[in-house]
Amino acid sequence: MSNAQPISLHRPTRSAPIACEQAHAAIPGHRVELQLLTTLRCNLKCTYCSLGVGEVLGSQKHVDYSLEQLAQFIDSQLAGYETYVTFYGGEPTLNTQYMQEVIARFPNFRYQLQTNGTLLDGLPDAVLARMSNYLISVDGGERTTDGYRGRGIYRQVMKNLAAIRPRIAGTVTARVTWSHPEISFEELDHLTEVFDYLYFQFVADRGAYPAEGMAKRKAILAQMIAKFFRHTDRLYPIVPIMGMVRNKVMPSKAQELYQGKTQCRASTHILNVMPDGRIFPCPDLLYLPEMQQGSVVENWLRASPLQPDPAMPCGECAAYGFCRGNAA
Repeated sequence: MSNAQPISLHRPTRSAPIACEQAHAAIPGHRVELQLLTTLRCNLKCTYCSLGVGEVLGSQKHVDYSLEQLAQFIDSQLAGYETYVTFYGGEPTLNTQYMQEVIARFPNFRYQLQTNGTLLDGLPDAVLARMSNYLISVDGGERTTDGYRGRGIYRQVMKNLAAIRPRIAGTVTARVTWSHPEISFEELDHLTEVFDYLYFQFVADRGAYPAEGMAKRKAILAQMIAKFFRHTDRLYPIVPIMGMVRNKVMPSKAQELYQGKTQCRASTHILNVMPDGRIFPCPDLLYLPEMQQGSVVENWLRASPLQPDPAMPCGECAAYGFCRGNAA
């Protein structure tokens, strides 16, 4: 991609509510995802956990703002938006009561759950039935997942998934952090047979991917892309490939839904609400005070400091058709 000018980062200078038209400038288009962190506790100790940076993990165990404060924030800052909610953490299922209360308070929202899957079988039917999608964190097959998450975790997740399948109506997505240097195409491909969709992301540390590792990953990606286009009778459910193909063949859809900003929504269309009510654009940057862009408790919202700057030469970049100028 073209070299972009650095975006200046600065601390918010006001805590009073921002006028509605200013709040709307923070989120292009008409859709927004509220990612509600139910707790910063977790029952696992994954070796690459991003919340471990800055001592975020475990720092907030309970939600401190009230549902009424959340409702007031939504009414004043997100009026007119199509709003959907993802329960996140930590491990969000450690605070099931909060999830139930939110679902009861906002019955018309669409819900999603991001979970490590180890406690899925203990969720009440009232919660399971309301999720339109489950993002379940695995890292590949059994050996790879257990290597990062602990012995027996993969089998526990698969057992729980089988137990809840008859009780849910939503889709189930494997959320893979593709970090193991020896992961194979077959290992990832198998997940498309177990889950409805496969989503993968890479760890932020560029040092985790030496040249030989990148070559292996590119070869696997080439196999995935070939299989995606080889099948004409069914969809090969690899989410990143699905998104890039859509952006190329239906660019109008990207404009309709997200004003063209369809890749990393951390800078434009997602609000991460910490248990204390502070709002950040990215769940991996919760330890940086200068990243705060709003507050549920104080009822204010501003544009993320990660939003693309008009001065960026994105339109001149060969990758623009894929990243849509939003790969922050």
